[in-house]
Amino acid sequence: MIALVYFTFLVLSTLAFGLNVFIKKSKTDEQVGNNPNFVQFQHAYFLPYFLALAADWLQGPYLYKLYSHYGFLESQIAILYVCGFAASVIFGTSTTVLADRFGRKKLCITFTVVYSISCLTKLSRSYGVLIIGRILGGMSTSLLFTAFESWYVHEHIECHDFPTEWLPVTFSKATFWNGVLAVIAGLVANLLAGFLKLGPVSPFLLAVPLLAASGLIVTKKWQENYGNKKMQLKKSCIDGLRHIVNSQRMLLIGAMQSLFESVMYIFVFIWTPVVDLDYHPPLGVVFSNFMVCIMIGSFLYKILTANRVKPLHILNAAIISALVATVICIGSTKSHYEQPKVSFLAFLILEIACGLYFPSMGFLRNEILPETHKVSIMNWFRVPLNMIACIGLMILHDEGWRKGTRHIFILCSILLIFALLCGFKFSRLYKDEEVKKEVESAA
Repeated sequence: MIALVYFTFLVLSTLAFGLNVFIKKSKTDEQVGNNPNFVQFQHAYFLPYFLALAADWLQGPYLYKLYSHYGFLESQIAILYVCGFAASVIFGTSTTVLADRFGRKKLCITFTVVYSISCLTKLSRSYGVLIIGRILGGMSTSLLFTAFESWYVHEHIECHDFPTEWLPVTFSKATFWNGVLAVIAGLVANLLAGFLKLGPVSPFLLAVPLLAASGLIVTKKWQENYGNKKMQLKKSCIDGLRHIVNSQRMLLIGAMQSLFESVMYIFVFIWTPVVDLDYHPPLGVVFSNFMVCIMIGSFLYKILTANRVKPLHILNAAIISALVATVICIGSTKSHYEQPKVSFLAFLILEIACGLYFPSMGFLRNEILPETHKVSIMNWFRVPLNMIACIGLMILHDEGWRKGTRHIFILCSILLIFALLCGFKFSRLYKDEEVKKEVESAA
């Protein structure tokens, strides 16, 4: 198993960077590269943001292992994960309003402080302290993926007056380097916890100085910006819900996102006990394999769209691929006949599916969701997403259901089947609207 993990990492890394060669730079990329002011502005954003991302990724490979190392049962660990997910969805609904009202720079700094405290709680073996740490971690994750990007968009458009067409260039670079950082973070975490034998808490401790450096740079180099200070959370939520209810396409997009991403949330919990069975492979390298697979999926998406394959078709293909992976895992996790090698390979398919899913879903959201209410609509999408993930993990926590992890993969397969049905329904609606537009244009 260990040899398989290392060999797979070498093959996948070679494939990922090989696929990157096929992606050609656009004219916008060339224009951006020739503008030194914009490049300097990008770097000022990237440095603290990438430090924050690196700190976040360092914690991925050994979170479950740390709790297991402290002697907690799988059911107790499930509750810890549920606390993190619940905190993320509860706090996530208000992060944008808080950023607009109190300042995005302040929230970025708050993120580094709160996440550092969350990391330090991992030193404690107290279950109560660890629950507090997970809650703080869930809150921090919500801030990481809202405050930094909101700050950048405002500075890009309002302060520096750069073209809005250049925004995707920054986000594309951020996505690429986010993947690279995730791979490196997995290897570094494995070096600390495995090779140097510093224990599973060591990656969390390394994250603290990275967060401190990120917060210091934001404090010294960034200027404060605000949004609509008069925006009311209640009105924003009601308006967002009204848009979802009145649009069948939005309902279907929200259903697909909630169903697919809830499977990903459950996977975050379940992968460690599945691959760590008997063989005890290097979890950091396993994690890096997963991240490389997401990069491969992202590269495949770019190649497919360059060859005029519609993002909607790619999205359905991603759901089908994920479904195949979970069905394989139903067989490979059967009680007394566990096959962690097969599960590991199925997980790689699942991660490639994620790499295809996220950019295709992002494209469809940008096309369908109204810009003025996008944030509130996205917050509503996250509610069922986190609820499904929490219910799934609580089922795992229920001793009456627990016969290995097989039932969890059955649940994930059912969720993906419903997501695929929504995808087919959405495809029919999309096709009907295209035909209607052609008829109207011909008339």
